Amino acid sequence: MKNTAFRGAYTALVTPMKESGEADYDAWRRLIAFQIEEGIDGIVPLGTTGEAPTLDEDEEERLIKIAVEEAAGKVPVIIGAGSNSTRHMVMYVRRAKDLGADAALVVTPYYNKPNDEGLVRHFEAAAAVGIPVIIYNIASRTGRNIPAPLMEKLSRISGIAGVKESSGDINQMGDVICAVKIPLAARGKEFAVLSGDDAFTLPLAALGGDGVISVIANLVPGKVAALSRASLSGNFAEAGKLHYELLPLVKAAFIETNPIPIKTAMGWAGLPAGPVRLPLGKLDPKNEAPLRAAMEGLGIKMR
Repeated sequence: MKNTAFRGAYTALVTPMKESGEADYDAWRRLIAFQIEEGIDGIVPLGTTGEAPTLDEDEEERLIKIAVEEAAGKVPVIIGAGSNSTRHMVMYVRRAKDLGADAALVVTPYYNKPNDEGLVRHFEAAAAVGIPVIIYNIASRTGRNIPAPLMEKLSRISGIAGVKESSGDINQMGDVICAVKIPLAARGKEFAVLSGDDAFTLPLAALGGDGVISVIANLVPGKVAALSRASLSGNFAEAGKLHYELLPLVKAAFIETNPIPIKTAMGWAGLPAGPVRLPLGKLDPKNEAPLRAAMEGLGIKMR
């Protein structure tokens, strides 16, 4: 199993699409190259931002192969591998491992609302594949939160490397750091606590977290990486400046369902993104003005 310390700014990559609706693999290569050139610490394909629920398995496999090839060991590749079927999830985690990914991001099973025993067994099955597993806790999409006591139990599973915390609750994130990360560190085991919300990059780092899996980094990876570095190094004056500089874009990026706004913004900036796939639709025209204003505030040139 690869032993990677997951720390810093990671981009939850959009999946570029052609106007015809097909995945755009050339644009995918350009997007990954752009991310690496801008100094991002890692990439996360096939997550929520990547519209994974709408991708076919052959598309997913090709996207993974290209991501690993383009990253070429320069940055870690964490592949979204979740499902509300444990059997399917195991297949996706195994595929990520076989294709050379550094880790798998496994979301809490959605719709099923599993009990604690089911969750433990689900993540045991994921970790048994033999690739580091990062738990993705996002109750707003799954209907099931993982509180700190249960996270502590899950952290005992060999191969569980950390959590992407998208609970939206900074108190819970602090509880996870206090009850899970710090005790494990005292025993010589790393457990990454990464924010799944751009707005919490700075506060989570101040509490002892490890970074962010970012949506806005699709558009401004260099600035998100700089925010993460300043936050993690304890340079809170610089981090605070960057936090408030980026905050209007963070808010605008979630003015509608992710990734509708960020793909729209990328298109305006001339970056590879393309349209979203159904059942997502185009950005409501009434939301264009605040998104453009946020981009203008960052000096981003638009078409």
